[in-house]
Amino acid sequence: MNTVVVGAQWGDEGKGKLIDILSKDVDLTVRYQGGSNAGHTVIVGKERYVFHLLPSAILREGKICVIGNGVVVDPKALLEEMDGLKERGVKVTPDKLKIAVNSHVVMPYHRVLDGLREKMREHKIGTTGRGIGPCYADKVTRCGIRMVDLLNPRVFSAKLKDNLREKNEYFKKVFDQKGFAFDPIYDEYMVYSRRLKPYVCDTALYVNHAIDKKKSVLFEGAQGAFLDIDFGTYPFVTSSNTTVGGVTSGSGVAPTRIDNVIAAVKAYTTRVGEGPFPTEFDAKMDDEIRAKGKEFGATTGRARRCGWFDSVLVRYAAVTGGFDELAIMKLDVLDELKTIKLCKAYKYKGKILNDFPHDYEALCGVKPVYEEMPGWQQPIGAVREYKKLPAQARHYIERLQELVGVPVKYISIGSERDEIIVR
Repeated sequence: MNTVVVGAQWGDEGKGKLIDILSKDVDLTVRYQGGSNAGHTVIVGKERYVFHLLPSAILREGKICVIGNGVVVDPKALLEEMDGLKERGVKVTPDKLKIAVNSHVVMPYHRVLDGLREKMREHKIGTTGRGIGPCYADKVTRCGIRMVDLLNPRVFSAKLKDNLREKNEYFKKVFDQKGFAFDPIYDEYMVYSRRLKPYVCDTALYVNHAIDKKKSVLFEGAQGAFLDIDFGTYPFVTSSNTTVGGVTSGSGVAPTRIDNVIAAVKAYTTRVGEGPFPTEFDAKMDDEIRAKGKEFGATTGRARRCGWFDSVLVRYAAVTGGFDELAIMKLDVLDELKTIKLCKAYKYKGKILNDFPHDYEALCGVKPVYEEMPGWQQPIGAVREYKKLPAQARHYIERLQELVGVPVKYISIGSERDEIIVR
């Protein structure tokens, strides 16, 4: 069975926990897009792990993790992550981690450019400043540096010189900033090259050969459907395809080899950074849910904006993602609420909208059409069977399922590995 796990909101849906649980029963876990701007959090016992580039399955013995060609790799960030795990007793060896030979490399000028562009914008996007967007831009304009280039000193030298000629002019004339010198970057990245070389291979061939041998694969998405470069709330999005469609281009595995798609959603909604958010709470409720749900970015530490569950949003993600199952995460965060709201449609200029609008003004101006449901007002963290959940919790899940049109398979009722219900 080859399964894809994606987020169906604005990211931060709890995919890390879900992937950690599912990876126990698969042979390979493949990350297929994004960069070190993503963050997956996994809690094992009293230990909390935050992953940015490494698939969270790296914690499991005997499992192979793959960073696919659709990921943009910051070698410095990756090695820091690997070294940090080693200090905690988790060794990341070449037989356990494979990095795509044709993945693109984040360079120092990408990170600086990311920050300068955001600073110049009147309408901020809310970028993490990790250089992800500029790296993807270089990939598309065909001046990017790939992992395979990094392993060849002559090719790397030539490409770096070409890039610095262009980038330094840009920094100087557009931003009035000093450019970058060749030698420090070349020397730094040659160190990364030597350390990462044993991990690099043609991962498209590697994963496909594994599937041919009847190995099972879990494809791990970063961010969420509405941060997708094509289908998200553009321009407040990331620079890659976060939807299921990104699997094929980001891993080299054909769509015909995917058997199951699981979408993670929170029992409410959150987003980090700028952009429209129709179901956003008022300030008091925002603070309350943020505190209870520990809603702070795993990568940036930024406070997440919080709101009611938006079925218009998730329904659209289900159409573009072909979801087979839903995983409802953080249901326990709603334990104390007397009344819970579900957004079932939008209202704009007197009209009811059942479908997600892409027009920016419309999306900023819509008003949610809510239905209210009674809360269960009791802790559910100890429950392990669906039928033992409070009736109000089951009604909420079943109504949410009905509005989205996708069956709910997993329900997370806490942050620990075992705090999950499988229907």
